[in-house]
Amino acid sequence: MKIGFELNLQQTQKLIMTPELRQAIQVLQYNNIELREYIEKQIESNPFLEVGEKPEIIQDKQIDKLQETPEAKKDEIDWQEVIERYDDISYKSYNYDYSENKQTFESYTSKAQSLNDHLRFQLGLSVYTKKDKMIGERIIDSLDKKGYLAVPVSEIAEQLKVEIQEVENVLEVFHTFDPTGIAARSLNECLKIQLKEKGVTDEKIFAIIDHHIENLACNKIQCIAKELNISVKKVQEICDMIRFLEPKPSRGFVQDSDNIKYISADVTIKKMGDEYVIIVNDSDIPLLRISTYYKEIMKNVDDKDTNKFLYDKFNASMWLIKSIEQRRNTMYKVTESILKYQIDFFEKGEQHLKPLVLKDVAEDISVHESTVSRATNGKYVQTPRGLFELKYFFSSSISKEGDEDGIASTSIKSLIQELVNNENEKKPLSDQKIANELNKNGIDISRRTIAKYRDEMGISASSMRKRF
Repeated sequence: MKIGFELNLQQTQKLIMTPELRQAIQVLQYNNIELREYIEKQIESNPFLEVGEKPEIIQDKQIDKLQETPEAKKDEIDWQEVIERYDDISYKSYNYDYSENKQTFESYTSKAQSLNDHLRFQLGLSVYTKKDKMIGERIIDSLDKKGYLAVPVSEIAEQLKVEIQEVENVLEVFHTFDPTGIAARSLNECLKIQLKEKGVTDEKIFAIIDHHIENLACNKIQCIAKELNISVKKVQEICDMIRFLEPKPSRGFVQDSDNIKYISADVTIKKMGDEYVIIVNDSDIPLLRISTYYKEIMKNVDDKDTNKFLYDKFNASMWLIKSIEQRRNTMYKVTESILKYQIDFFEKGEQHLKPLVLKDVAEDISVHESTVSRATNGKYVQTPRGLFELKYFFSSSISKEGDEDGIASTSIKSLIQELVNNENEKKPLSDQKIANELNKNGIDISRRTIAKYRDEMGISASSMRKRF
């Protein structure tokens, strides 16, 4: 057997993730708010990037005059040799409604009052001694996310070196605060505080809360009526009253640990007459341009290291601008394709949503499925029928008699919701009966699928929806 060294040439194809390609993918994944934050960071680190000024309306005569000025001639630098492989070196926003008092996204949002501040304000008006104020502040710091007191009274008393009764007295003051039921030690106490605030004195109601709260949660009305020896109708009325109480007193207030996220539509679909118009909402994204000052420096610099640094930054800025423009074009094409496939939804409503997968849109606009996924994930579109995530328009299909494409799962959920809304409350529809109703309309669906969709929609089982 002969062993030796040989030099062979072999041609192979490999996908190399260059930094520019990673940046383009990253920019495509961002929604408008994230993209704006990303651009601001890039502007801080790249001297070639600068924010363009708002364009002004210039008459034709003024344009001719500007072209004749020495300053205009001086600015005409031939950069063809450097950037000949780029089609465009500027990123233009497509919203031309510029005004001096431009409204930002933050202009339409207000800061909600936190529960902590709301309680401290009431505490300052309700207690008069330093000790009671100290106890009250510790109680506020001991509340959990639901608004319940998460620490035993004895532990607070031990930490502050005070009597347990003193903590109990301050806690009683808290039970008169807004929201009603705040600083309760359990769900039962929270509900009873709210009932007392409403002036309710019926012992049967308090007995249901103390001893039958689990039966109430399971809608076992007849069991409660039998044990308390009262009518089913009376128990139904009591349960309706209890269900209108607030089990989480902190609801509606901002917690210090809350991470509030706002939704800003990335695309808007408007109906103009008989046609639909797609607008990519990029008016909040800064108008990027290449700095003329640093272009001059790059042209005249002699130092090799400095020249390399400037050239790298210049290329990075060019790629960012092109990536933003490419993102805009992709968003437009994807939305246009979705509009074409789901035109019946926009014209007739949710029940006419058609089955659609990423592959359909990808083949329609000649891109990879992953590109469509990145362009739709976390992006929202404002339509005449409301605000939707772009992923909303993609759904699997259920076979339907007489329809080769079938019917979308979202449309099935809409039909289930309609059946539940119109059912007899005394005899609610079971999952099997809902499946039978849909089967009558030619939709082939099983009881288990109905149960799955019902759980996803947050609809209770028939036994829980029954009223007596």
